[in-house]
Amino acid sequence: MAPLLTNGRGTEQRFDVNLSILFTELPLLERPAAAAAAGFGAVELWWPWTDTPTPPQAELDALGKALDDAGTQLVGLNFYAGQLPGPDRGALSVPGEESDRFVANIEVAADFAATTGCKALNALYGNRVEGVDPREQDELALENLVQAAHAADRIGAVLLIEALNKPESPLYPLVSAPSAIEVVNKVNAATGLGNAAFLLDLYHLSMNGEDLNEVIDRYADRTGHVQIADNPGRGAPGTGSLPLEDLLGRLRKAGYTGWVGLEYKPGDRPSAESFDWLAGA
Repeated sequence: MAPLLTNGRGTEQRFDVNLSILFTELPLLERPAAAAAAGFGAVELWWPWTDTPTPPQAELDALGKALDDAGTQLVGLNFYAGQLPGPDRGALSVPGEESDRFVANIEVAADFAATTGCKALNALYGNRVEGVDPREQDELALENLVQAAHAADRIGAVLLIEALNKPESPLYPLVSAPSAIEVVNKVNAATGLGNAAFLLDLYHLSMNGEDLNEVIDRYADRTGHVQIADNPGRGAPGTGSLPLEDLLGRLRKAGYTGWVGLEYKPGDRPSAESFDWLAGA
């Protein structure tokens, strides 16, 4: 495919690097500088401390300093989501300890986002649990998402709701754009804040077999963040068959001007060598 315009410093497409899937060959605190060296001024992260929703303040400060020292802007952050990568797909709808851990994380994540200037917080919904009524999980999810929306609103951020894909996340209930949009609408109706938005991940939606042009046309105005990887393989643009340049162009024409997160696997090469598709942009 042709190069996709710009890595974040141009006027048409703004790309950021997800440091939880790229540059993972480096320790966490070295990744912002590596992204900056590759030419990126913006990054995003899954919750970096998968073992705890409430890491010591010193660890939060160290990550904030690494971002500052590298001159990188944090533009997206996940709330605590359990073991990710791993078997979990969020915690907020999982009754018991995991839901409690999500709630404990809400203000911690929001405060960290505030100190770094991050304006987008992603809340992964969580897997269905055997033996638990899905309606009970959905009620718990809405209760927790309302809390998260208020925390995001406190710092001027959006709350993102993401659809994943059924083949890789068979227990995750939000596996289509409409299912995620339904949750977005419920949260906004419950809070009256209007700050819940759709995280449109072109890779996940393509894995679900959705018509990506139709998704963009229907939901661009409710999209708060975009992520990309090629399909098949979840590799860099150009390694699969998705017409990513055309799709991103369609998003721009539909009015989306936000960040596009690079959430792809670099393959068997160092992450810094996986951006050749941007050459000449």
